[in-house]
Amino acid sequence: MDLKENIQLEKLPKHIAIIMDGNGRWAKQQGMLRAFGHENGTKSVRTTVEASAELGIENLTLYAFSTENWNRPKLEVQTLMKLLVSALRKEIKTLQDNDIRLMAIGNLSTLPKKAYKELHEVIDKTKGNSRMTLTLALSYGSREEIINTVKEISIKVKNNIISPENIEESIINEHLYTQNLPDVDLLIRTSGEQRISNFLLWQIAYAELYFTSILWPDFTKQHLYEAIIEYQKRERRFGKTSEQLS
Repeated sequence: MDLKENIQLEKLPKHIAIIMDGNGRWAKQQGMLRAFGHENGTKSVRTTVEASAELGIENLTLYAFSTENWNRPKLEVQTLMKLLVSALRKEIKTLQDNDIRLMAIGNLSTLPKKAYKELHEVIDKTKGNSRMTLTLALSYGSREEIINTVKEISIKVKNNIISPENIEESIINEHLYTQNLPDVDLLIRTSGEQRISNFLLWQIAYAELYFTSILWPDFTKQHLYEAIIEYQKRERRFGKTSEQLS
């Protein structure tokens, strides 16, 4: 049975964010090196992106590489960066065919020159696409993002551009990496881990959290549908009572 039939298209989350976890463990189960898991994980990325676009999801954000990931073994980091470059080159057709716009958030200046160049070329080539926005979180850390936001706002307060009394949520949103994106509605994490790992801490304030034991390379369309169906069963109250919503 295709679970897609059970999805209520009028109640789709506008923004799904995914922590793609489990590539290394998946490779270990196959008796292979971690790089093999990362390579197979790119197939799940393609599947998830295409399935999201087909459903009508407006925004999909994928946690591809965190600021903490730079601390991994040098060879693994190099492999991940090479994979990023090759995946961007390979998937440009998929993005164009599906009318998907690519964006990236994070401290992008720390990326190797080749990856940075390839990333911005694809961003530029897809900027006119409008069916869905796919955002890659690369060299991303939410605490670093919030610190940078505080610094930028502080400078503007110091220079009398912003008054402290006028600082509210909208001002903070305008200074985040995600300034062009809505808040996250559904956060999915694979591999059985149940933590946020410094990902979109501000943006997931009212997100529904969905954890699955499926390792990322095994994540299919049906698993995405399962997460969305579970999301649609939940009552999102945003601090209100059930009675107020009815």
